[in-house]
Amino acid sequence: MEGTAGEWARLKTDAEGVTGNGSSPSLTTGSVWKGLMSLAGPMFVSTTLQNLQSVIGLFWVGRLGSDSVAALAMSGTILMMLFPVVMGLATGTIAIVSRSVGAGRPGEAAEVGGQSLVAALICGIVAGAAGWYWSGDMCRWQGATGEVARLGAQYLGISFLGCFTVFLLFIGSSILQASGNTVIPMYAMVLATVLNLILDPIFIFGLLGMPRLGVEGAALAMVLAQSVAVVVILQALAKGKSGVKVGLSAWRLRVEPIWRIMKVGIPSSGQMLSRSLMSVVLMGIVAEFGTIAVAAYGIGVRFHMMALMPAFVLGNAAGAMVGQNLGAARPDRARHVAWLATGLDAIIMLVIAIGLTVFAAPLIRLFDATPAVVQTGASYLRITSLFHVFAALSIVLGRALQGAGDTVAPMVTTIIGLWCVQIPLALVMAHFMTPPTSGIWWSVSIALAVNGAMVAGWFMTGRWMHKRV
Repeated sequence: MEGTAGEWARLKTDAEGVTGNGSSPSLTTGSVWKGLMSLAGPMFVSTTLQNLQSVIGLFWVGRLGSDSVAALAMSGTILMMLFPVVMGLATGTIAIVSRSVGAGRPGEAAEVGGQSLVAALICGIVAGAAGWYWSGDMCRWQGATGEVARLGAQYLGISFLGCFTVFLLFIGSSILQASGNTVIPMYAMVLATVLNLILDPIFIFGLLGMPRLGVEGAALAMVLAQSVAVVVILQALAKGKSGVKVGLSAWRLRVEPIWRIMKVGIPSSGQMLSRSLMSVVLMGIVAEFGTIAVAAYGIGVRFHMMALMPAFVLGNAAGAMVGQNLGAARPDRARHVAWLATGLDAIIMLVIAIGLTVFAAPLIRLFDATPAVVQTGASYLRITSLFHVFAALSIVLGRALQGAGDTVAPMVTTIIGLWCVQIPLALVMAHFMTPPTSGIWWSVSIALAVNGAMVAGWFMTGRWMHKRV
C-alpha cells in the first residue's frame, strides 16, 4: 500500500517494545520470545476460527441431506484451486512488506502492500468470473451427476462471484501480519465467524422472513461474513493502525511493484500447486486398495492437518519476524527467531504425535467405527505421526525462508520430497508390504523426513540471509 512519510508513525522501541502508535509490537528489538508469541497467539485464534467457519457451514448444510453435503464437499475441492494464486501473492507481500518495515521504509511497504491488494482484487474478479461461468462444468468434471451437480453449481456460482473477498481478506491480513499486527485480523475473523454462525441458518432455512436458499444460502452467508471482515481489515490499513497507512492513491495500478511481488511469490504458488497435485495422485494410489483404505486415509489426514496448525502458525510468525529483522540488518536475530519457532513446534508436534499414536484406534473410531477402517486408519496414525515432527523443519523453516524472500528453495525441496521420494516409494512399497497400505504410509513418513532434512540443510547454509527482494 502506498503512503507518505507524513502518514507514517515511525517504529519506536520503548520498554514495552511497541510502535509509536502503540498497536504493533517491535519485532526487531527486545525479547524474541515475546515478539514471536505476540504474532503467533492471535494467528492461532484466527486459523482456528477460519477452520470453524467451514465446520459451521457443513453442520447446517448437513440438515439438507447427503446430496447437499456431497455438493459442498466437492465445491470445497474445486475452490481450493484458488489458493496457489492467493498463497503466491501473500508470500511475496509478506517478504517485501516485512523487509521494508524492518528497514524503516514505510512508503515502500505501503506501496507494495497497496499493489498486492490491487493484484488480489484483479485476480479475484477474473477467477470469480471464470469460476461462475464454468461452475456447472467443473462439478461434472469431478464426476458429479444429477442433484449433486446442480447443488454444487449453485454453491460454486455464489462462492466464485464473491471470491474476491477471500483474496482481499487473505492479502490484507498478510500486510498487517508483515507489519507486526495479527490482532486486527483476529478481530476481523471473530466478527466473520459470529456473522456466519448467525446468517447460515437464516439463509439456508429461510428464517426471519428470508427465502429458503439451501446450499446457496450457505455460500451467501460465507461471502457476506467475509465481506464484513474485509471492510474491517481495509479500514485498519487505511488508518495506519499497523504503522503502514493506505491512502486512495494506493489503489492505482502499478506494474513494477506487482511484478516484484510475483517474482517472489510465483515459486510459492508452484510449491502449493505441486503439493495439491501430489495429494490427488496419492489419493489415486490409495484408492486402488478400496473404499476402506480411502476412508481410513481421509480420516488420518484430517487429524494430521489439525495437528499441523501450530506449525503453520509459528511458521507464518517466524516469516514476518525474519523479514523485518533482515530489513533491520539483524540476520543473526532472524536466524534465532527461525530456530526458536522450529524448536517450539517440534516439542508441540512430539506431544501431539505421541497422543495420536497412543490413541490411534479410538480417534479413528470417532469418525468411522467400521473395524477395517479403524485398523487401517490406526495403522496410518501409528506409522506417520512421529515423523510429522520433521514438519517443524519443513514448514516452520520453510516459511522462514519465504519470509526472507527465498521461495525457490522450499519449492524445490517440496517437489523432490513429494514427486521424487513419496510417490515413487508409494507405488513400489505398496506392492512389497503387507498390508499394501502400510507401504503407502511408510512412503509418507520417509518423505516427511527427507523434506525436513533438505529444508534444514538449505537453511543452515545461510544463503537466505543475503537474499534481495
